[in-house]
Amino acid sequence: MLFDYISLAGGLVVLIIAGDVLVRGSVGIAQRLGIPNLVIGLTIVAFGTSAPELVISLKAALEDAGGIAIGNVVGSNIANVLLVLGLPALIAATPCGEAGATRNALFMVAVTVVFIGICFFTPIGLMDGVALLCLLAMFLAASTITAQRHRKAQKKIAAASAGAAVADTGVDADLGTEDALDDVEDVPDSVWIALVYIVLGLVGLPLGAHFTITGATDIAMHWGVSEAVIGLTVIALGTSLPELATTVMAAIRQHGAVAIGNVIGSNIFNLLAIIGITAVVVPIDVPPEVLKLDVWVMLACAVLLAFLAAYRICLNKISGLAMTAAYAFYITTVYMLGNVS
Repeated sequence: MLFDYISLAGGLVVLIIAGDVLVRGSVGIAQRLGIPNLVIGLTIVAFGTSAPELVISLKAALEDAGGIAIGNVVGSNIANVLLVLGLPALIAATPCGEAGATRNALFMVAVTVVFIGICFFTPIGLMDGVALLCLLAMFLAASTITAQRHRKAQKKIAAASAGAAVADTGVDADLGTEDALDDVEDVPDSVWIALVYIVLGLVGLPLGAHFTITGATDIAMHWGVSEAVIGLTVIALGTSLPELATTVMAAIRQHGAVAIGNVIGSNIFNLLAIIGITAVVVPIDVPPEVLKLDVWVMLACAVLLAFLAAYRICLNKISGLAMTAAYAFYITTVYMLGNVS
């Protein structure tokens, strides 16, 4: 039994490190190839930071552990809202008025509704996956166009207020896109080192997924709970640690305003990219217990996020405590229901 816990914890650690190394190596190669930061942020960084969830869900589905695949995504989305936004608010005020957050949050709510609808026609198959990936392509295209327009508008404002001298400094060359790479540190300058990073990441991800899935399924059997419960709690929380660490550090550095954008983007990618890619490769069975409670909690969290963004609410210690307590209550409820069943 001890080996199962070591396998689960070790697998999650390997997944997080491998995902981080893969992102750094990929960004290093992309920058050397002259790919704009905006494109890197919307594609490589977004997919790379979701790599642990993707590999976990894909491997789980291939091994007929659909409960872990679905539970991982649903649980991660819940944790992203209640915990990833709640804990940083206990450290410093977290504004929810980031530009474009309301529009993207409403899209996230719509995507969540579509995902729930698909879940009721289990298993989630090839055509469902293609539909989700089409929505992802639309989201990426719209984000790219919006960011480019914002960049051009900012350049015009800068040129009008500071004159041509400002443009000559190149300060605004990547205006509106640098934030996409703020969380990617220690990007290798050497192409060979970047390639080594990529290889290590590609090797580490499936290896970490193997130990995580093995440990999780054995623990679920020992505890007498379903795989969905493990996916919704332990694995979901583990794969959300990178987002949690990022938002906590942002709060400490007084950069909490970007937290809501990161959470919205992560949740959209979880539903569209991870489920979409996994469903294209192999059908995903949706456990009945997930449809009774968890998908509705996820929808409530999505609506809450849209509300926070629309009214530009600033999360303080009280609201942060309430959200963190709500997550603790949810986890307790999931385990209680899992033990009952």
